[in-house]
Amino acid sequence: MMIPKHVAIILDGNGRWAKKRGQPRSFGHYMGGRNLFRVASIAQKFGIQKLSVYAFSTENWKRPKDEVDYLMTKPIELFHQNRERIQEITYRITFAGRRDRFSKELLEVMQIIEKETSDRQGMELTICIDYGSYDEIIQAVQKINGPVTQQAIEANLYVKEPVDLLIRTSGEQRLSNFLLWQASYAEFYFTKVHWPSFNERIFNKAMKAYQKRHRRYGGLV
Repeated sequence: MMIPKHVAIILDGNGRWAKKRGQPRSFGHYMGGRNLFRVASIAQKFGIQKLSVYAFSTENWKRPKDEVDYLMTKPIELFHQNRERIQEITYRITFAGRRDRFSKELLEVMQIIEKETSDRQGMELTICIDYGSYDEIIQAVQKINGPVTQQAIEANLYVKEPVDLLIRTSGEQRLSNFLLWQASYAEFYFTKVHWPSFNERIFNKAMKAYQKRHRRYGGLV
């Protein structure tokens, strides 16, 4: 069975999922957050080495202030309510994206999670927050002192591993400025299912679709 090393998921549809149930968008984000850790465990069971998820983009700051405030503060509250559960996590958690626009409290939570899961073996879950590919590539180029080469750019990206399979939930079929460099040869899988309802059955369908693809990387083999 051909297992993708690096799977990326655009977590789309939290608000629409909530609206269908007569709930506020914040409830959709809450349930989407809970689902993230369920899906990460499923990915680890599949044997995936890295799972990168699009949690908050550089463009998402344009959303209504109350929604942004919820997304920037609720994780802090949940972390302190479930502090001991970090010991149960069996994979590493890292964060990718800008860190200059977060509160001190959110940064501290991110740093604690990264530190306390750094010794976990196996899969790495990378949560892309305040992330955008344009911003990532521009900053990577600005860090280069010598010749601008593919290798030099890749060495300075937030996410360095190429994506094998990219999944987007909720029916949209676009990348939305997510891992543009890393997904240059990725296989795509789109599902109409909203992110909070994404489960093992749908993940398995994506994996089976991936296994039917013939990846040529521009060649004929």
